[in-house]
Parts: sequence; structure tokens; C-alpha cells
Amino acid sequence: MPNILNVIVVLKHIKHFLHFCFSILILKICVCARYHFEFGRNECITCFFKVISYCAEIFRLGVNCKYIFVSLKIRCAVLKCVAHNSVFVLIKVLVMNLQTKADFTALMHKFLDPLKPCYSAGCARLHLGETGVTYNQNAIELEAFSRPLWALVPFWVGGGSDPEFEKIYRKGLAAGTDPENPEYWGTTGEYDQCYVEMAAIACGILTAPEKLWTPLSDTEKQNLAAWLGQINAHTIPDCNWQFFRILVNLALKSVGMPYSPELLEDGLCKIDSYYSGDGWSTDGASVQKDYYIPWAIQYYGLLYSKFAADTDPRRAALYRQRAQLFAQQFVYWFDANGAALPFGRSLTYRFAQNSFWAACIWAGLEPLPLPVMKGLIVRNFNWWLGQKMFDRDGILTIGYCYPQMYMAERYNAPGSPYWGMKSFLLLALPDDHPFWSAEAAPMPALERLKPMPYANMLVQRRAGRVTAYAAGVNEGHGHGQFPEKYAKFAYDTRFGFCASRSREVLNQAAPDSMLAFVIDDNVFVRKVSKTWEIEAGAVTAQWSPFPGIEVPTTITPTAPGHRRHHEIDSSFDCEAYDCGFAVPNFAPGYAESVENDTAEAHCDTLRCTVRGRGEAVVIGCDPNTSLYFPNVHLPAVKYHIPKGHTVLDTEVFDEAN
Repeated sequence: MPNILNVIVVLKHIKHFLHFCFSILILKICVCARYHFEFGRNECITCFFKVISYCAEIFRLGVNCKYIFVSLKIRCAVLKCVAHNSVFVLIKVLVMNLQTKADFTALMHKFLDPLKPCYSAGCARLHLGETGVTYNQNAIELEAFSRPLWALVPFWVGGGSDPEFEKIYRKGLAAGTDPENPEYWGTTGEYDQCYVEMAAIACGILTAPEKLWTPLSDTEKQNLAAWLGQINAHTIPDCNWQFFRILVNLALKSVGMPYSPELLEDGLCKIDSYYSGDGWSTDGASVQKDYYIPWAIQYYGLLYSKFAADTDPRRAALYRQRAQLFAQQFVYWFDANGAALPFGRSLTYRFAQNSFWAACIWAGLEPLPLPVMKGLIVRNFNWWLGQKMFDRDGILTIGYCYPQMYMAERYNAPGSPYWGMKSFLLLALPDDHPFWSAEAAPMPALERLKPMPYANMLVQRRAGRVTAYAAGVNEGHGHGQFPEKYAKFAYDTRFGFCASRSREVLNQAAPDSMLAFVIDDNVFVRKVSKTWEIEAGAVTAQWSPFPGIEVPTTITPTAPGHRRHHEIDSSFDCEAYDCGFAVPNFAPGYAESVENDTAEAHCDTLRCTVRGRGEAVVIGCDPNTSLYFPNVHLPAVKYHIPKGHTVLDTEVFDEAN
């Protein structure tokens, strides 16, 4: 039993601690919450009491009072220092005040400065890790070298200066394109990854030739032009890669070097052929719709609309018109808290999600009011800054909310995440551009249900949260984990989704938001839909998880979640699990329950309940399967599927604070 005097001392320091928490933490948290995350007054109050409750955890009976006394004194001293200097350091761990050009420049440096010690002696290569991809080490290190240019070039165009980076890239371009240099990027071949990385260099030549072209000697210019020109001598994929060839040829043309007007026009014709409607395109022959439309097709189209405004005014106007249409759809993918919809491939590019808005502003378009677009960008950046996406050296990792390799595609190298630097196109804006003085505005008023037939989904919005009901449209194979990335019934900005470790057992498959058939301990789910229909209030799709099983499924959004109606024709007996969203099982307040036909898992911020005429279960998924949380549990209803025709109706109720 602690001495009463010790208790009094402890309580005194609790009082001081809570006082400073209230005066600094709560004030700033509420301001940030209301203006960056669109919290209401009641939500801010709730946030305050959660902070207090977490602080109180350390004062439970049985904890050493001496430790508490010292701990509190340290905390009080830190908070006093913060208050005295009027610098909200503690809050800036969570969010950045992204208002001015200087703020965005500081953010760019946060991402790129940790790279400086990692460049090779000749500066043409950047080694960031040892994970493998389908291309060689040469292309891996070129990729890491090239992708920071998506931010550095706009930074230079906008008047920024960093002599160290300027030296690195002048030296690196000369070394990497010199066939006699040991750091030469090499002779390219068919479908070469190097063509992807040429795009950033080409944009640098087009917009900042004084940094990347003019300082080179005549020989170095010839070498660079020859290396870039290889893209015209080989086959490239029939997809967004066509823009890489377009940009390279524009760049070569701009500096008077040999280029191919025929291939330039051929690429543009292919890009035009991808257009579907409402601003949406396919990514070439691929049928799925994902972030490659905003951060590739639309992004490069807007670049082209400025680069070719005088030489190709028809296409320039057309691409700008399509961007205007697309923005009215794409805004639905963003949560009021800043998160963008986790859906599709290449999610390790993370905050590239907001690069389309940056491109619109750079191109002088306002498909949405400028303050609204700024709000989308600011909140998305700050949401990402709240995630564990850096390693100990400040280098971006492969993953989503934390380092996670299960969700990676076969083309995700250590430098791949720096594709997100495309969002820093904003830094090319002049210092007096109205974007820098505009206040970040909240989300505009949006429809509760938004059918997107050209995106193959129905989007539901509830209190700023986004749930997308997908038709399951994809190539059926691809670069890895396509069923998980495209074919789940629902994708949500608060719950995220899981990528399986294997399909051998349920816990490794982690089949959230899927109807998972178990046959001989192997798990089979929807890989791709054969037919589908997007209606105003439902999504219907015909699919088959396994030969001998056919399933038409209708998903109907409801106020508390959604309903699933499955009509199953099976050639044999088996089991199926209709699964809800995954919930982090080590989060504060976690609990789960199984009662008759209802399974539930919840924590302080998330709740998912699944109900159906079957056996309620909660599946413990393997660690690191969820993109959002390292550990999750999954509520589901288990059904026995007899040979013949079976009708299943499952209700999913979900809540997110």
C-alpha cells in the first residue's frame, strides 16, 4: 500500500500534467481536428477525454509511485518548455501546418533529405534496400535516382534552391548516360523499366533545362539524348507507359535533339483510345480502374496540355476537359479525415493519391474551388504523416500504413514509393499564386450514394467516410494480390483491407469483405467477375471461385452498412465464410463476441458486426495481412453449402469514429 504522502505528491503532479495537457494538447488538437480533419465540437471533446483517459492509465494501483513521480516531473518539464516557446512540437508529430509554400517545401525536404547520404560516388545510383523485383539492380537504382525529380524539378522551377541536390543530379545525369562510366544506366531492351524512369528526367528537361540540360557539356548532352532516345527503338506496354515515350520525345524536341514525331503521335492516339467516359480511362488493355487514372493518365495528360498548348491545342483542350469531368468523380474517393480509398494496385505510392489535384492547380484548372482542392491535398498529406511509413533513417518503405511486403507488386523496389513525389508539382507555382494564401476548405457537399459505372463501383459516403462497393473487375491475374485489391465486396477508408499470405487456411487468407469457400482447407474467393452491373442502389456481379461453383451476388448499401445476397449453385458440398471488415485486435478497447448467428469485433474507433443464418465466428488473421493494422481479427458467418442451389443473405453493420 503506498504512503498517503506519496499519493498526495502524485496527485499534485497529475494536476500539473493534466493542466498542461489541457492548455496545450487539447487546444491544438481541437484546432487541428476541426480545421484539418473536419471534426465537430463534440468529436473534439471526445478526443480530449480520450487523451485524459490514456494519461490516467499510468496511475493504476500497483505501479511504483517513485517512477510515477519522476515520470510526471519529466512530462511537466517538457510541456512547460513547449508552452514557453509556443511551438507545438508534440502536435507536429501528428500533422503539419501545410499552408504556405515554405511549409510544402519543408515537407519535401522531410521526404528527400534523408536520401542524400545514399547516392553513389558518381551520383547516378541510389541504393535504398535489398528487396527484389522483376528488373535488375541497374534499373532499381535508376528508379530511386529518378523519382525524387518529380519533386525537385518543380521545386527548382518555383525558385527553390538546394545546391547539394543540384550538384547530385548534374553529376548523376552525366555519369548515368555515359557508356564509359561504371555507373552507366545501360542499354535498354523491350518493355524496360528504365523507360518509366525516363519520364521524370524528360519533364525536368522540359521545365528546368537550366538545371538538367544547360550545365551539361556538348558530349554529355549527346549522351543523355542518346540514352533517352532508346525508348523509340523498343517496344513498350500498351498502357500509361505510352506517356513516357510522349514526354521523352517532347523533351528531345525541345532541346533540338533527334526525336520521333511518328511515335509521338502514335502514343497520343493510343492514349486517346483508352478513354471510357466521365473522365475515366482504362490503363490500356487493362480493364480495371484504379489510381493509374488520376496519377498517370490524367496527370500526364495535364502535363501535356501545358507542354503542347501551342502545338496541339485540340488535345490540350480535350485533356483539360476530361480532367474537369474526372474531378467530379474522384473527389468521392477522399475521406473527410484525409484518407483516400485503399483500392487497386501500386498503393505503396501512398500520397501520390493527391497528385491529380496538384496537377489541376499547376495546369490552371479549378474543377473544384481552389480552397477545396487545397483541403484535399493538405488532409491527405497529413493523414499519411500520421502513418508509420518511414524506416529509422527517414526513408520511405514498401507498404501502406506500415512496412508491409504482402501487398507489394512484383515491380515495387525500395525506391518505388518515391513516385509519391509527383504531388509536389505544386512547388512549381509562383510565390504569389493564390494557392499559397488560400485556406484549406472542408469537403464539399456530396451525394450519399454515387454510382460510378465507368469506375465499376458504387461509392457510399457516411459522415465523411468512404465505402466503395466494387464489381470485381480486373485482369484476373496481374502483378500480385489482384483478388484482394479489386475483387472484395467493399473497400473502406477507415477499415482498409487485407492482402493474403496464402490461400491454404482462413487465417492466412484473411478474406475480409469476401465470401470465402473452403475446399480441402484451401480458400477460394472472387478473383474476377464474369458480368456486372452498377445501379443507383446496388452492385450485382456473376462470379465463380472454383470450377463447379457459380455465384451471382448483389450488394446493397444500407444506412448502417450493407446487405449481401448470394445465390450459389454448387456441384459439391463445401463451406463458405461471409466476412466483414477486419478490426485491429490490439487496439484500445478491443473486444469480440459470437452469439448464435452474429459475430462482432470492435475497438474504441471501429466496429464490425456480421449477421446471417449460419454459425458466427471471429477469424484471427495472420500478422501483417491488413494494410492498415499489423494485427486484425475478422468477424464472419460460416455457412454449410450443400450440393445444388443455396441462397445466402448476410448483413454487415460497420461503425467508424
